[in-house]
Amino acid sequence: QVRLVESGGGLVQPGGSLRLSCAASGFAFGVSAMSWYRQAPEKERELVAIISSTSGSTNYLDSVKGRFTISRDNTKNTVYLHMNSLKPEDTAVYYCSADLPQTYGRKRYWGQGTQVTVSS
Repeated sequence: QVRLVESGGGLVQPGGSLRLSCAASGFAFGVSAMSWYRQAPEKERELVAIISSTSGSTNYLDSVKGRFTISRDNTKNTVYLHMNSLKPEDTAVYYCSADLPQTYGRKRYWGQGTQVTVSS
């Protein structure tokens, strides 16, 4: 059974930092690309960052480049999102996600989400 459990969200002032964690279980984490998405009120869910399984290559949403860093620890089956210089527009529910192979095709799995609020 695939499980993705996020933690680390909260209220932070503009310019502050947070580190989100996502503990994964129930699948071959070490060979799976992992990603973080976010969804702000009344907006579409958007891809924030993705990290590959083996090479550790990363890609980011343009608006977070230079401020956010995605990383993973395959020994702990955990993916992180380090967020610096946070802005009010970063306020959203952040979701960990994995797109995994199935018998036929693929399926995207989601965590329950963690709220990040950037406000003074």
